[in-house]
Amino acid sequence: MPLTFKFTGGAGSFLGMQILAFLVTVLTLGICYPWAVVMRYRWQANHTFVNGAPMRFTGSAIGLFGQWIKWLLLMIVTLGIYSFWVIPRMTRWVVEHQEVVIQVPVAPFPPA
Repeated sequence: MPLTFKFTGGAGSFLGMQILAFLVTVLTLGICYPWAVVMRYRWQANHTFVNGAPMRFTGSAIGLFGQWIKWLLLMIVTLGIYSFWVIPRMTRWVVEHQEVVIQVPVAPFPPA
């Protein structure tokens, strides 16, 4: 059975989320970038449906923060060379924190 995807996001909500994510990142000099990542992927998942079932992003900024600090320091020390390792690791983290919410219908109680 083929999967069907539907996306319902619009330009207005995307723009607002991107501006907020940008400000969080710039005003903290990149330290709070995990919050921007979570905002973006949560917005995307909240507007995506697979076979009519909603997607959900389960990652948290706190869960990514420790890894991000380590990656940020390694990118600084290696003058950006470590970013070649960060991008696949970040992608893996994002993919592993997405799920499709399958809603199983509950049969009503039979009459007594």
